Amino acid sequence: MEPKFFPLVQIGGTQLLAAKGHFATSNSHINYFIDVTAQKYSLNGADAVAHRLAEKIKGRFMVDSILCMDGTSVIGTCLARELAKHGGRSLSEGSNIYVVKGELNSSGKLIFRDNARFMLEGKHVLILACSLTTGKTALLGRESVEYYGGRVVGAAAVYAATHDLDGMPVLSLFDTNTIPDYASYAPSECPMCKHGEPIDAVVNTFGYSKI
Repeated sequence: MEPKFFPLVQIGGTQLLAAKGHFATSNSHINYFIDVTAQKYSLNGADAVAHRLAEKIKGRFMVDSILCMDGTSVIGTCLARELAKHGGRSLSEGSNIYVVKGELNSSGKLIFRDNARFMLEGKHVLILACSLTTGKTALLGRESVEYYGGRVVGAAAVYAATHDLDGMPVLSLFDTNTIPDYASYAPSECPMCKHGEPIDAVVNTFGYSKI
């Protein structure tokens, strides 16, 4: 049986879709799967997210580069345009903001080729993700940015379960006020597993595969 998605709330044209159940990620078990497909892969969806996130970022962070995690390059491009607009009270107004994406090596580290390092070195970098729950994705991004000489100013996401990740400020459109009972567990400590509840689907940044 496929997960049943339902709209949770809509903010500024951005609707958050989620399914409640028992889902397995690569490092945790979660009780909600948040679907941001429309926001990641459609121009209108990405533009709506970028506009709302830009309003939260403009007067707070100077952004030279946006590191796109979880396939958020379309959102990142729209966000760069919003932050660089003239007359928008943005600290990055008029800037040529880089929209970057790294690659994972065999050790699970996020790396950049020599010709792309200049987009991180000495730059104020914003990490962009679909959702931040355990924070592993954003911390991986920060480790890489700092290795290449950049400075992470914060993280942004469509949904986040925290506003601070190991000292890194996190801005999001939706948070735990939207899903108060959202929970993430280590697989060995998952209460749903202990109660014999079958896993509904395996999920990752690309979506879900039902079991």
